[in-house]
Amino acid sequence: MSLCLEARQLACERDGRWLFEGLDLKIRSGEILRIEGPNGSGKTTLLKILAGQLGEYEGELYWNSTPLRKAREQFLANLLYLGHSPGVKAGLSPLENLAWYQALNGDKGSEEQRLEALAKVGLNGFEDVVAGQLSAGQQRRVALARLTLTRRALWVLDEPFTAIDRQGVTALEAQLAAHVQAGGCVLLTTHHALAVTSTVRCVQLG
Repeated sequence: MSLCLEARQLACERDGRWLFEGLDLKIRSGEILRIEGPNGSGKTTLLKILAGQLGEYEGELYWNSTPLRKAREQFLANLLYLGHSPGVKAGLSPLENLAWYQALNGDKGSEEQRLEALAKVGLNGFEDVVAGQLSAGQQRRVALARLTLTRRALWVLDEPFTAIDRQGVTALEAQLAAHVQAGGCVLLTTHHALAVTSTVRCVQLG
C-alpha cells in the first residue's frame, strides 16, 4: 500500500514571528524528504507538527488523503518519531530502554529481538551497561536501535546522525536506503550530506 503524508498551507508562529507560512509538502512511500534551514528556522517545530506532537499551527495535514484529525489512529500506527534528544533513560540499560520502548507501543517483544537490534547498531557487549555511563554516540545508537525493533512505515527523524561516528553514519545511511527501497518513507532534518542512492527531495525553511 502506498502511503502519503501531506501538509497544505502550513503556518506556525512563535513569539510574534512566523517560522513558516503557506508551506505545502508531500512525502510518499519510497521517498526521503529532507527539511533544511538555518538554526531557528523552525525545522524541529515542523517535524513535531508533522508527527502530530504540536497542535499550534495553521493549515491542514492529511494522511492518505484523509484529514489527519480523522485518521490519527492509522497515522500513529505507521509512525516512528525520533527527536533531537535520544530520549534514553539514563538509569536503564540499553536492553531495558528498548523493552520500555516496546511496552509503550503495546509490544512485549523478546530479548532476542532487542539483542539483535542492539547488535545492528554496534552495541554488542554494552547491552547491560547503565545508559548513563554510555557516550553520547552510544546513547544515540540505543535510540536508533528502535528503527530495527519497531516496524513503522514513516520515519520522522530529527538530526539522527548527531554524535555517531563514521561507521555508524555509514550503517544508518544504508538503513535509510533499505527502508525506502522496501516502500517506507523518511522525513528528516540533518546537517549531514546524505550519501544514499535514493532520491532525496528537500524543503528549505528560512
